[in-house]
Amino acid sequence: MPLTGHCLCKAVTYKADVDAPLLTGYDHCDDCQRQSGSTYSLVVVVPKDKLSVTGPLKKWEGTGSSGKSVWRWFCGDCGSPIAHDPDAAPEIIALKGGSLDTEIKKTLKPEHEIWTIGKLPFCQEKLEHPHERMP
Repeated sequence: MPLTGHCLCKAVTYKADVDAPLLTGYDHCDDCQRQSGSTYSLVVVVPKDKLSVTGPLKKWEGTGSSGKSVWRWFCGDCGSPIAHDPDAAPEIIALKGGSLDTEIKKTLKPEHEIWTIGKLPFCQEKLEHPHERMP
């Protein structure tokens, strides 16, 4: 079953033609905290070549710990975050789990924590596969 989703105003929609994500987890990096406005970002990693996006998508370029660009994708109308796209791993893209269609996100089973080095001390939940940085 493909993964589908949209932004808050539904102007940006996407579809990832995959049977399952490569990785589902919590990203604790400072940039994801700021983009999500929360303590972490729920990410669903898929092959970038399996993703199609329509609508007024905008991208903002930041710099990752690798020194390479990390592109933050968001809706140009409502500002909802859609994904982050790291140049250091050009074959993958991390969809923002909250942007998935409701019935799909209810089935997610996060197993990984990414960038636990940035995990805030009051976040107590621990998942099966912690990674101090990106695996």
